[in-house]
Amino acid sequence: MRSTGLLHRQFLMERTRRPALQVLGHLVAMQAQEPNWPYVGLWSRVDGFVQAQLSVLLEERTVVRSALLRSTQHLAVSGDFRRFRPVLQPVLDRTASTPYFRRVSGGLDTGVLTATGARILAGRTLPRRELARLLALRYPGREGKILAGEVELRTPLVHTPETATWGRWGTRNAVSVTRAEDWLGAPMTPASAQELVRRYLAAYGPAGVMDVQAWSGLTRLREVIQTMRGELRCYRDPEGRELFDLETAPEPPDPGTPIPVRFLPAFDNLLLGHADRTRVISDADRKRVMPGAAMVLPTFLVDGFVHGSWSVKDGTLRLVPFRPLRAAERDAVAEEAERLLPFLGAANIAYG
Repeated sequence: MRSTGLLHRQFLMERTRRPALQVLGHLVAMQAQEPNWPYVGLWSRVDGFVQAQLSVLLEERTVVRSALLRSTQHLAVSGDFRRFRPVLQPVLDRTASTPYFRRVSGGLDTGVLTATGARILAGRTLPRRELARLLALRYPGREGKILAGEVELRTPLVHTPETATWGRWGTRNAVSVTRAEDWLGAPMTPASAQELVRRYLAAYGPAGVMDVQAWSGLTRLREVIQTMRGELRCYRDPEGRELFDLETAPEPPDPGTPIPVRFLPAFDNLLLGHADRTRVISDADRKRVMPGAAMVLPTFLVDGFVHGSWSVKDGTLRLVPFRPLRAAERDAVAEEAERLLPFLGAANIAYG
């Protein structure tokens, strides 16, 4: 069934003329494991978007890059980061307590380790490798890189703009970090879990408890949503699962409304925003797009569903349809791909 309502709220039915800052705030955060991908996500959603519009926001500290939802790197509006990072801290603490980190930090007081990292960074910005070196000096015999990773999860740190702005493809190893409160000049101001749920539903609803948990990484949200029943609409999906939405949620477009071809970046919110992703991707295609090792490939949508993946390398935008395209679909994909070429700095389109 075509999810015109979800696509409309994600600005994928029609590009919006809202500024990039508002769109990023509406989406709550955009995964930025590889820094270029949020730019592509905004290009597909914002009419006339160019890279400088987001880079300026990062340089002005209006937007920050940090570990957030699901303990992964995201871009978020600075004010949202200050409110929602404390709400999501249990998710990051849970990740920091996994065997990967405990094999190095086991036996250390986590509070003392976190405080040590914060003192090292107080009032300054350091390359992550330098933070690792200094932690290794304080804790001889322990791997500084892993200790630095744990400090970054347990402490609100942000990455400086050069590691988050548009540039070469792929992750960037030369990451510099600083304390969020120093960078933003303001303390963390925790929001409630209910506020996070409201913001989620505005961009991703209607959705169930498991959807909100899959998106955020938080657990035990059923109790939180239970306290909100008086302000939410409640539905049942065809399988009988209970869904929730805001009372002020917009009506979805007519189910027969044409849905344009859209190119999505790797790790796009549309694919990661729900536990039940069949509204936009089949289970078979999901295995191709999410092959393991925490990868989520860039995709393109035809009629609102994932129809293939894409990549860019050496000036060529390569399309891999998962099934044959009808003539009209192929023309529409090619047309949108041609529009994307100059944004990517590519010159050619190839299939296969």
